[in-house]
Amino acid sequence: MRHKQGQKRHTVRNVILVILLVLIVSGGAYAARKFYNLKHAVDNTYQSAGINKTRNASSEIQSKKSISILIMGTDTGALGRSYKGRTDTMMLITMNPKTDKTTITSIPRDTGVTIPGYESESPSKINAAYAFGSAGTAIKTVQEMLNVPIDFYAIMNMGGMEKVVNAVDGVTITPTLSFTYGGYTFKKGQATHMNGKKALAYARMRYDDPQGDYGRQTRQREVIMAIMSKAGSVKTLLNKNFLDSISSQTKTDLTFDDLVALAQDYRGAKKTVSQTHLQGTGKTVNGQSMELMAKSELQRVTNLNRKNLGLAHATTGNIALSVSATSSSDSSVQSDNVNAGN
Repeated sequence: MRHKQGQKRHTVRNVILVILLVLIVSGGAYAARKFYNLKHAVDNTYQSAGINKTRNASSEIQSKKSISILIMGTDTGALGRSYKGRTDTMMLITMNPKTDKTTITSIPRDTGVTIPGYESESPSKINAAYAFGSAGTAIKTVQEMLNVPIDFYAIMNMGGMEKVVNAVDGVTITPTLSFTYGGYTFKKGQATHMNGKKALAYARMRYDDPQGDYGRQTRQREVIMAIMSKAGSVKTLLNKNFLDSISSQTKTDLTFDDLVALAQDYRGAKKTVSQTHLQGTGKTVNGQSMELMAKSELQRVTNLNRKNLGLAHATTGNIALSVSATSSSDSSVQSDNVNAGN
């Protein structure tokens, strides 16, 4: 079944900040102690989302309640790219310290939506939300698409990802398919040690994967899990000089106190990690190739995330361009969904 744990496709390309957070959580008292010495570097990464949150996020975390974090990664900071870019990685994390459970939901970059505040530019791919209005708009879009509150965000570019992989002395991954990309060759079933650049190449390839972007998400998840498995030997990640070096590439509205609370109170949430992704259907909408989501699929993901946040059942959002099981042509999708969410 495509939704069974272990078969999920998830993105990593620039989601390394969540890895840093998970490592901090798993580091427990050591991480908390070191963070007091790193406050200046952490403060440099802080940037408000610029919106009113649906709930008091810092109060939730200080009260040891379930929280959500929207992780985003831009396709910049590496390969000579310096423009703002779109968020080709989007991942919704929920952490429940009472049940010791974490959920990770990958959101395909081509998901078709009506972006709040930018209806005249819609329908658009969800990765345009950040480009249109920065972190706040991206948060609003995911919230309204899934009807799940977003407490915090974190964003990093690809340059940051390379440094994190290098900081843990590389990662070892056994590829699930053979391919060559970015000057590197990967062999199916052959354990391969990768530095930052090689891991980036492994995570980026899409067009030669028979599963396209979903296959890429699988490989990107593998990189995440490989870094997490080295949580016991990542002192470099808590080194002030290292954090200073990536602070210009990383932005989050998690404060220093929030991160300390994560280190002290949420480390058990990694005991059970449930991973999934929104599975869409590829359609052409107004000349753009998009992934359209069935209402039942959106509701499934809404249920998963709201449950881990300890929230009551609620109907999923209404801004995603949806496709019914009976839709048979692109034109029917356009006429039914072009004004979705307006």
